[in-house]
Amino acid sequence: MCATVNNLYCVGRNYKLHAEELGNKVPTEPLIFMKPSHAAVPLDKAIIHLPKDAGQVHYEGELVLRIARDYVPGISVEELVDVMALGLDFTLRDVHNDLQKKGLPWTAAKGFKNAAPLTPYIAFPDQEELEATDFIVLKNGVEVQRGNVKNMIFSLQKIVDFIAARYGLGKGDVIFTGTPEGVGPTVSGDSFELFWGDTLMGTCLIG
Repeated sequence: MCATVNNLYCVGRNYKLHAEELGNKVPTEPLIFMKPSHAAVPLDKAIIHLPKDAGQVHYEGELVLRIARDYVPGISVEELVDVMALGLDFTLRDVHNDLQKKGLPWTAAKGFKNAAPLTPYIAFPDQEELEATDFIVLKNGVEVQRGNVKNMIFSLQKIVDFIAARYGLGKGDVIFTGTPEGVGPTVSGDSFELFWGDTLMGTCLIG
């Protein structure tokens, strides 16, 4: 099971090519939204059930941080984060597009049950390893996404500082740090494998 998640923050449009592939403007400051904590479920040989009556569901693979202690001004991300995971930010794309057009909150598109599967955690690497290692999403055995912190618009340090200053950030909070290009639809029967470099972090089957 997932460790207890308090607040579950997400960063939208944190990769330039992803923003562009969906026709969105590249943000000038972090775009933060939230998912309910019950959206977090294990991504470890799990069968994950998603809504089937709300239009297309898209996968979005992401690097995920877990906060180990309460934030204080000036703290580094290395001091703040103890472990990391990979995750899938599942999105009801048709609902999301409609909400954006109407200027409404994204909760209905992003916050449904099982919308934030998380792999088991590993120790948080140093910056050199972070920049040397890609995270990879395979769908049905085919690579569909590849991301690296070097390609983020906003660094991990910028993200934690921004969230803490505006919303607060404490022990047990989790941050989905944004998805690279390559997002797309998923349906029942699809399988996903999430890799950190050559290391398989977690798998799931869409029920």
